[in-house]
Amino acid sequence: MGLSSYAYRTEACFKMSYLIRLHFFHSQSRTNLFRLHFSRLESLPLHFSTLSKSSKPPQTKKTPQTNLKNQVETRSIPSLFSEITDILGAVNVTSDETPSVFSSPQTNARELEFIEESSSRRPAVCQNAQEKSKLMEKEENVRVLDDTQMGNSVEFDVSPVVHEITKMVRDENALVSMEEQLEKSGFSFEPEIVEKVLKRCFKVPHLAFRFFNWVKLREGFCCTTETFNTMLYIGGEAKEFGLVEKILEEMEEKSCKKDIKTWTILISQYGKSKLIGKALQVFENMKKYGCQHDEAAYRMMIRALCNAKKGDIAIEFYKEMVEKEMSVDLNLYKKLLNCVANSGDNAAVHLVADNMMMVSQVPEHEVYGYALKSFCISGRIREALELIRDLKKKDLSLDPHYFEILVKGLCRTDRIADALEIVDIMKRRQLVSEKVYEIIINGYLRRNDLSKALHLFKSMKESGYLPTASTYTDLMQRLFRLNEYQKGCDLYNEMLEEGVEPDSVAIMAMVAGHVCQNNISEAWKVFNSMEDRGIRHSWKTYSVFIKELCKVARTDEIFRVLSKMQEAKIVIRDEIFHWVISCMERKGEMDNAEKVRLMQRMSKLHSRTSEVSSNNGKRLEPIVEFDRNYPEPERTDCHLVQSLSRAYNEQDLEEVHRIVSFSKDWCIIEEALERCTIKFTPELVVEVLRKSSLHGKTALNFFSWVGKQAGYWHTSETYNMAIKISGSGKDFKNMRRLFYEMKRRGFLIPATWAIMIMQYGRTGLTEIALRTFTEMKTDGFNPTASTYKYLIISLCGKKGRKVDAAIKIFQEMIRAGCTPDKGLLETYFGCLCEVDKLSEARNCTDSLVKIGFTVPLCYSLYIRALCRAGRLEEALEILDDVGTEQSVVDQYVCGSIVHGLLRKGRLEQALAKVDTMKQSGIYPTVHVYTSLIVHFFKEKQMENAMTIFAKMKKEGCRSTIVTYSAMIRGYVNMGKVVDAWDVFHHMRLNGPKPDFKTYSMFISCLCKACRSEEAMQLLSEMRNSGIVPSTINFRTVFYGLNREGKQDLAQTVLQQKSALKRERKFLT
Repeated sequence: MGLSSYAYRTEACFKMSYLIRLHFFHSQSRTNLFRLHFSRLESLPLHFSTLSKSSKPPQTKKTPQTNLKNQVETRSIPSLFSEITDILGAVNVTSDETPSVFSSPQTNARELEFIEESSSRRPAVCQNAQEKSKLMEKEENVRVLDDTQMGNSVEFDVSPVVHEITKMVRDENALVSMEEQLEKSGFSFEPEIVEKVLKRCFKVPHLAFRFFNWVKLREGFCCTTETFNTMLYIGGEAKEFGLVEKILEEMEEKSCKKDIKTWTILISQYGKSKLIGKALQVFENMKKYGCQHDEAAYRMMIRALCNAKKGDIAIEFYKEMVEKEMSVDLNLYKKLLNCVANSGDNAAVHLVADNMMMVSQVPEHEVYGYALKSFCISGRIREALELIRDLKKKDLSLDPHYFEILVKGLCRTDRIADALEIVDIMKRRQLVSEKVYEIIINGYLRRNDLSKALHLFKSMKESGYLPTASTYTDLMQRLFRLNEYQKGCDLYNEMLEEGVEPDSVAIMAMVAGHVCQNNISEAWKVFNSMEDRGIRHSWKTYSVFIKELCKVARTDEIFRVLSKMQEAKIVIRDEIFHWVISCMERKGEMDNAEKVRLMQRMSKLHSRTSEVSSNNGKRLEPIVEFDRNYPEPERTDCHLVQSLSRAYNEQDLEEVHRIVSFSKDWCIIEEALERCTIKFTPELVVEVLRKSSLHGKTALNFFSWVGKQAGYWHTSETYNMAIKISGSGKDFKNMRRLFYEMKRRGFLIPATWAIMIMQYGRTGLTEIALRTFTEMKTDGFNPTASTYKYLIISLCGKKGRKVDAAIKIFQEMIRAGCTPDKGLLETYFGCLCEVDKLSEARNCTDSLVKIGFTVPLCYSLYIRALCRAGRLEEALEILDDVGTEQSVVDQYVCGSIVHGLLRKGRLEQALAKVDTMKQSGIYPTVHVYTSLIVHFFKEKQMENAMTIFAKMKKEGCRSTIVTYSAMIRGYVNMGKVVDAWDVFHHMRLNGPKPDFKTYSMFISCLCKACRSEEAMQLLSEMRNSGIVPSTINFRTVFYGLNREGKQDLAQTVLQQKSALKRERKFLT
């Protein structure tokens, strides 16, 4: 059972148990809740239509349930909205000086959301905004640090012993192994010292595990609970949960007691990785091991559930906290409000809000603001409006910030016309600020209505409001995105003239605009102006500059930026090196790419040296301590664990693949993906596409969707996989579209051309393959060995065969210094022998010898090709002419010679050849045995065939897929279809698994034997095995069924073929 299904079942079981356990508490608390002055809203029958026609969101395809829900919603809001506008226009507004429940632009994650969304072309410009957004989410991760917070104020262990051991552990490039250095060090490895060394190695988990595995085997060393806890934390941070499980098993074996930190570390790590089922299981196991749940455990569990959008379970944990009189901090309250509001549980929102006021004594107006904000964030405008109405009924004054929250919520749901009505009321009451205009402008930009955004921007300035830097930045980015370069520059100059101080995001947006137009000198001027304005360059600003330069392939300038980073002593992360190397490889600058790789290696070495050098204790690695009470700061150094785990983990891959494959309706899949919280990386996307390649349409829809997500960018590898999927489904229109899109973005690499040539060639479109090859060279790309291989194989194929062109390309390949592999040579020799180009084949052997191939290998390839082409006499002549190498060649080609003799019906000579080889010490291979089985079945001598098969097994010669396929064909041809099925089922159960050729052969044989209905079953089995049936497979079954008078089933086959074609094409 997969991890995902396990997690779902576990959640369901725990949810049920908590509902049962807490039923009494829930019923007891219900009476008290009505006494609280934040009373629950009653379900009143509301009969309304939409807010206003002008503010309807654009129509999108949704499920019937969603449409029904939206119909009810749109009928139930407008008069309520009208009522609320009357309330807002008449009610008294408190001029409270309390800070707004919406944070200032500098710290509010939601305010910066549009920056993320508007950056699909140059997203890196907005990464600073994303960094600010992440700061607001710090409290949502659980920090398991003891007296300190990682990366903040920490105490450093200055013990010389710990420092020296750490230096040995982290020095991967030492000539002497870590273990040998430690053995000779003479240090005493006490548990306390080991624990501190491990904590210094949390950024290099593979080395931490290596040290741990070494030290625990030392005589006299005994692992303590603290040591195990440290390893659990390190394993969890690296998302190596298999290792975490092994550590837990080891604790059990050594009878090492788990303390409260053990359990909370596990809950924290499983929760952060969205393994909710495992986190729930750990929480439940705490009691079994005699460990009582404390506040920290509950808070971790609730945060994990909220992050995973499991509001129904989170609220049950919260109720237990209330029942046990445990305190809840404000951040957790807000987190829980947002989660339960998003899940649609209004009663839970009110319950939490009541407790905030009555139990935690949070001021009333703040609580209403948080509740209103949670409804607006989740897009539940009706509930937000009802809350305003409820406040009016209570005769409570409205905080001015409620207006701003409501405007934001309406804009988020694309109800801008209604938001403008609220703004009109705010104007009358003199509550409008620059922030409100910014919200509306962002709303227009979100719906891609730039003209209205600019009109409102102009109106804002005419009304005397000065736009913020964020507003200018949003408009500049959109203008640059639409190639309105001059207008974007004018806007930036206007911002400076108006005295609006640009922040780093605005400056980098201008830098990106200049780079996009190849105006590099101006880009440097703007970039350098940051320091004049007192803004320090960060890793993020440099990364934006480099990414934009990669898009225009300015490698000289990229080196300049890298040098500046080194001068500023800013660590260059692996992802930057990856961008730069990919850019240079696409441009064909292999020498420069190698220079960057060397720079990367030196950077890592310098980084390790710096981290372990004490410098009076000021540059030591921060010590990781475990604290269960505070949130963990978001980690940005994930690339450091790539040596232990890949750029994605298997759980994420399985989860995304499960979502992509569980339905054929893309709308349903898209909704599930939108709810998914997994961070997509190009490596993860490539693997998802690979696993979903059988369902091309879904895979390509996923490729399109993920490319639009904030913070994600396709790479050459992801494009190549999408092109391969399109070509495999014969969706050449989409394949070309992706190809030219790559070309526009400068993502083309030699492998892309090879894939295009392969996809055209495999379907017989060799003319187009040749044109693509010519275009590749015209564009300045040098063909690789793979490019030559796929083109030559295509030209030698039965469909679209062009032998003269294949000979010319092969000779060019040899001259270019590319070495052909065995598969290419077999295909090439086979083609030449089939079309009687024997002189060319002989010349080929001479050419191969000159470039380093051995004489026996060259001749054996040639002789095998002659045997397969039925030219046995020529093969025997060549074998006699080999000379001194004949005995070696004889060993290579024995099976082919025997096969050729049997095809000619010369059984005695074939058996004599086998005996001769035995006398020379060469025993029959599987090739020889299989050829004999094929011959005896062909001659209707089944007993002899089975005797050979038994002898083959007795001598330990393992049957191949060709052997089993020969037996299936032989049985069917002799009318023993049941025996053929037995062999086929044996292959499926015990291996080797049937491949495309086996299925195709079996289908053809069954149809010839008037068993087309059984062949039809094989079409379904092929797909279930991950093999796509070909057009010929469908055609064979279709004709067979028609011959047998089963026209209805034949039509079903045609429908299956059409359905498969639709499933594999992006555009239908």
